[in-house]
Amino acid sequence: MRHTAALFLALLAGPALAAPTVTRLTPPSELFSSGRSAPVIARFLPGQRFDLQATVKPDAGQKIVAARFLVDGKPVSAPIALRDCATGCVKGLSAETVIATVRAVSSDAPGTHEFSVEATQSDGQKVLASGNFEVVPFTAALGPKVKNIIILLGDGMGASQRTAARIVHGYAQGKALRPLAMDSFTATAMVKTSSLNSIVTDSSPGMTSYVSGNKNNNNEEGVFPDDTVDPFDNPRIEYLSEYLHRTQGKRLGIVTTADVFDATPAGNAVHTSNRGAGTGIVDQFFDDRAHTGLTVLMGGGRKWFLPAGTPGSARSDSNDYAFSTTEPHTAEIVKRWGVSAGTLDKGRDLIKDFQSAGFGYAATKTDLDKADPAKPLLGLFAFSNMNVALDKINGRRGTDKNGLTGASVVEDFGLPDQPMLDEMAAKAIDVLKRSPKGFVLMIEGASIDKQAHAMDTERWMLDTLEFDRAVRVAQDFAAEHGDTLVIVTADHECSGAALIGGSVVTDAKLAELATKKGVANLRNSVVGVYERAGFPRYKLAADGYPETTDIDYRLLVGYGANADRYEDWRTKKTPQRDGQQPFASDAPLKWYPANAQERDDALGDYLVTGQVPGEQAVHTATDVPLSAYGPGALAFTGVIDNTDVFFKLAQAAVKGVVAPADTTGAMKPPKPKR
Repeated sequence: MRHTAALFLALLAGPALAAPTVTRLTPPSELFSSGRSAPVIARFLPGQRFDLQATVKPDAGQKIVAARFLVDGKPVSAPIALRDCATGCVKGLSAETVIATVRAVSSDAPGTHEFSVEATQSDGQKVLASGNFEVVPFTAALGPKVKNIIILLGDGMGASQRTAARIVHGYAQGKALRPLAMDSFTATAMVKTSSLNSIVTDSSPGMTSYVSGNKNNNNEEGVFPDDTVDPFDNPRIEYLSEYLHRTQGKRLGIVTTADVFDATPAGNAVHTSNRGAGTGIVDQFFDDRAHTGLTVLMGGGRKWFLPAGTPGSARSDSNDYAFSTTEPHTAEIVKRWGVSAGTLDKGRDLIKDFQSAGFGYAATKTDLDKADPAKPLLGLFAFSNMNVALDKINGRRGTDKNGLTGASVVEDFGLPDQPMLDEMAAKAIDVLKRSPKGFVLMIEGASIDKQAHAMDTERWMLDTLEFDRAVRVAQDFAAEHGDTLVIVTADHECSGAALIGGSVVTDAKLAELATKKGVANLRNSVVGVYERAGFPRYKLAADGYPETTDIDYRLLVGYGANADRYEDWRTKKTPQRDGQQPFASDAPLKWYPANAQERDDALGDYLVTGQVPGEQAVHTATDVPLSAYGPGALAFTGVIDNTDVFFKLAQAAVKGVVAPADTTGAMKPPKPKR
C-alpha cells in the first residue's frame, strides 16, 4: 500500500521514475506493514498521549524538506521535528534519510483512526504512507470507581510455578492444605504474552503491555521502536501511572526484589529502548517523579545511585540520558511531554538527591521498619539484585534443619539485614495509602524468573512463596478498604517448568545415590510418576517457609526450555554467581558457580541435555494465569491479551467497574492456619 501511494504521488509530481520511501511508520500497524486494516496493533485510551513518527528515505541526491502528519485526513496541529541521519541512526540508512516526529498527541474520539505521513523532497515529489490506531472508549460503569490499583507481578511465574508453591504448602489426599493467597482471588484469566517483535517476550514488553496498552519490542520499555541509536529518544507511550497521575493525581509505588533499574520496575515509569541503560533509567525515576507521581521506590540497585568512583558504583555517562533543548527531535520530548532534559552526570549522588527532595531512605530492614510512612520512600537493600528468599530466610534462621550455616550467603554479599517482599509491600502500602487521590502500586517477585533461568528449583519455589506472602498483604488491604483492585499475574513464563512427580526415596538415600552417579541411580531409582509421586510433605516453620527443602520424597521439577545441566535433585547450597553484583569478581562471591554446568558438574553425573543453547533456561511463549480481587475483578476472565489488562484497569479507575456482581469487592478470605 505504501509503495502504491508513493508511485501515485510521484506520477503527479512529474516524469521522475523514483520517489521517496517511508520505511517505518509509528505507531506500528498492519495497515502500513501489510496493507491489512486488521488486527489493529496500537490502541490507546481517550486522551492517552503517544508520539507519531516516520522514517523517510529520499531519492539519491535529494533531501526531505517538509513533512506533516494527518489523522483521519486532518493535519495534526503540533510541531514536527525533522532530523536527518547524518549522525545517530542505525546502520543501513543514508545520511539523507529523515526521521519526522510529532510528540505527545492524543485523541478523544473512540474507534479506529487512520493516520498518515506526507513527506516532500527537494524536487517537489511527495510520498504518502498510512497506518491506523484505535481509541478504546470507556463504557458505562455498573459500579464505583476504584481508588487504588495494585499489580503484583511474579516475574516468570507460570502455572507450574504457582502450583509448585501450593504443593510446598502441603497436600492431603489430593487437596491443598494451605491454599495460596492468589488462589483465593475472585476471578482468573489466561493471558497471551507475545511482544511486538516475538512470540517470546522478555520482561520489558511483558510488563509494559500491562501498563501502556501497547506492545513493545523486546528490551524496550514504554516506547515504540525507531531508527535512531539514542535509547532515550524513541516514540513514547503514556503509562498508566502517568495517565492517572496527570488526570487524577494518583501516586506511584514500585517495589521489587531485583535491581530497581531492571526491566519490570523500569517498565512502569521509564521510557527507553535499552533496558540495560542503568544510569539513565534510575535518573529518569527521580527526574520525572512529578510526571509519574513516584512516591515509593524499593528494591536493590544501590550501585546506580552512588557517585562514580565510589566503591560499588556503576554510574556511567555512556548509559545516561541528556536531551538537547535546542535540537527539535529531543527538545520536543521535554516541551511536549513535560519531562526533564537530563544531563550526563556520572558523579551524581542520587541517594542524596532523593533525600533532598523529601524522601526517606532505607538501606536495611531495620531502616525500613523505622521509616516514616508520612514521607515518600526510597529503599535500596542491595548493590544490585537482592538475595533470594531461601538465602534470606536461612540468614535469619542462622542454621537450617540440616545444620548448614544459612547465614553464609547473605553475609558473603555483605547484606545480612534485608527485608522480605511482604515487609516491603506492607511499608509501601503504608506510605501510599496516605495519597488523597489514590495510587498505583507494582510489586514484583523478581527472582522467580532469575532462579528459573538458573534452573535452581528450590530457590524459585521459595521466591514464589515469598511473592504470595506479598499477595496476602495486598489482598488484606483491599479487603479492609473496598476501593482497591488487585491483580496477580506474570510477564511471561520462564524455563518451561514441569512438575514431573516426586522422589521415591528419602533424602539420605538420594544423597547416597548421588555418590553412585548416573542415570540408573538418579533417574531410574528416584523419579516417581503418577501414583508413585505421592504427596511430598514439606513442613512449614513458624516463619511460613519450609524447615528444609531437602525432604524425603521431595517434589521433582523438570524443564522444557533448559540448557544442559546435571541433576541430583537436592538443594544447591549457594546461588549462582550474579554478574550484575559490583563485587562479583571479589572473594568470596567469585567462588560462587558461574553457571549451571559449573554448579552441577560435581554432582551425580546425571546429564539432562537441554533444548536450548547457552547456559540458562529461557522464557517461553506459554500463556500465564492472571487472578484478580476487589472491585472490577470479574472483568478479568477468559483468554485475554496482555494489553487488554491496561484498558480494564483504566476503566475501573476512570469510569468505574463494569461487572455488576463484583461492585462491592470480594469477601475477605480467612487467613490460613500456620
